[in-house]
Amino acid sequence: MIATFDDLLEEAGAFGRCQKRTFALLCMVGLPSAGVYLGIVFQGYTPDHWCRSSAVVERRQECGWSLAHGRRLTLPLVNSSGEQQQSSCEQYDVDWNTTKLTCLTQELNLTNLPVTACKDGWEYQYEGRKSFVTEFNLVCKDAWLVDMYQSTLNMGFLIGSFAFGYFADRFGRKISFLISNILNFVAGIVLAVAPNYVSILVMRIIFAFGVKGGWMASYVLLTEIVGVEYRRTVGILFQMFFSVGNIILPLLAYFITDWRWLQVIISAPYIFFLSYYWLIPESPRWLISQKNTSKALEITEAIAKENKMKLSKTFETLTEDEGDSPSASLMDLVKTPNMRKHTFILMFNWFTSAVVYQGLIMRVGIAGGNVYIDFLISGLVEFPAAFLILLTIERIGRRLPFACANIVAGASCFITAVIPDSMFWFKTVVACIGRLGITMAFEMVVFVNTELYPTFVRNLGVSVCSTLCDVGGIVAPFLLYRLAVIWLELPLIIFGAVAFIAGGLVLLLPETRGVPLPETIDDIEFPNRKKEDVVEKQQKTKLLNSELTNNKETTTV
Repeated sequence: MIATFDDLLEEAGAFGRCQKRTFALLCMVGLPSAGVYLGIVFQGYTPDHWCRSSAVVERRQECGWSLAHGRRLTLPLVNSSGEQQQSSCEQYDVDWNTTKLTCLTQELNLTNLPVTACKDGWEYQYEGRKSFVTEFNLVCKDAWLVDMYQSTLNMGFLIGSFAFGYFADRFGRKISFLISNILNFVAGIVLAVAPNYVSILVMRIIFAFGVKGGWMASYVLLTEIVGVEYRRTVGILFQMFFSVGNIILPLLAYFITDWRWLQVIISAPYIFFLSYYWLIPESPRWLISQKNTSKALEITEAIAKENKMKLSKTFETLTEDEGDSPSASLMDLVKTPNMRKHTFILMFNWFTSAVVYQGLIMRVGIAGGNVYIDFLISGLVEFPAAFLILLTIERIGRRLPFACANIVAGASCFITAVIPDSMFWFKTVVACIGRLGITMAFEMVVFVNTELYPTFVRNLGVSVCSTLCDVGGIVAPFLLYRLAVIWLELPLIIFGAVAFIAGGLVLLLPETRGVPLPETIDDIEFPNRKKEDVVEKQQKTKLLNSELTNNKETTTV
């Protein structure tokens, strides 16, 4: 009997003990991923800093002056967001060794003194802790280099998504996962001991390259070994473990005071993941696509055995679910009106999700509160996102929750920007609602993307659209940190605007709840025809069942 793998999987168990064990193991991959993706909040933390004047520091120690008095003698006042504050990047251009500055000096007329850029480096209000910002003095004119730390991460993600996408399709999911974890561990440890900032950025790209490959291989393998009815739930819950990592990260960062040791802790789990090569199965679907049906049957039999199921002996020939399909090209994504609309809207939503999500998280590091508590609270609010998605997508649909998630995130950004700092907790609550909204949008764009493309171009469509996620990640740190210099809340206005636009564009997409996955471009361009075919099929099935019931009753009589 000729069968598809889905037919075989029904007998082996669509989500039995084997799949649950594999799911539990692969979900662990999301935990260190949070540290890789968002570790900049702690590793690249920029504390309060000011110009160091060796003469004033020496006199301060001799005379027992307070830090505030020493800073007053060193730092001019500048206008920052409408307020007079001591400069972080300039100092009075005075040689205090040649002045009559004594321990008894309390008041000096400092007006009209010339100012200059910091000459002797900086002092930091970060006692007992060390970030790469304080180690390499990445402040003032070199502050943009902090942005590069996150941008190079997303550059690595972008390259890794293409390279490992090809590698996994060519050589298999397991070998891709193995190689990525070797790369992750080695690159992560080398990054932790890198002697200068240039080498740190280079290793950051390599580290991100491997991390993206491992995450992709895990996600694809997991969705390929479970039944169709479980794929969406498994995919959403798999992403939720990234949120678990978000909660663990601030706890680790609080107790590990050196950014290099924190990097070691983030990298260490990848050596454990190497054992997965012997603990998880290769994807039978991939083996079937490579015409290795005997190995696919062998693995499926092992899955069935662990699930305490037994395969029917009638399955002799396995075919790919999708059969022969036309080759996909980039032009297929844009050459017809609906395909073009879907592509541009989805690309913008991937970009928006990355920019707003990363921007809101990195903002925690510059907002002025307790960075550990604020990060922990904002991480906790991500958990309801997965459950809200699972609760709404089959009852309400995809389009409305997806659009509302973006609009709520945008509105929260706008409102947070205008709430005064004196209303701290109210501002925090509204910001957390925005974080919840953009987390929902981020998780939904993944599977909505797959439902809006026909079979033969689906993987290509997801790959192309999701590259805008990495582009958004490259842009996000520059948007946040550079605009915050002008006005701390300005990035929130930008985030709110793009999230509102993204939500509005989602309303232009078709609803996909209850609609079979499209198989051809015609199914996208003429969706009503597909719906009519489905309704007609349902009516015929209902009529046939009715006739069978009537015949059975007649026979009984």
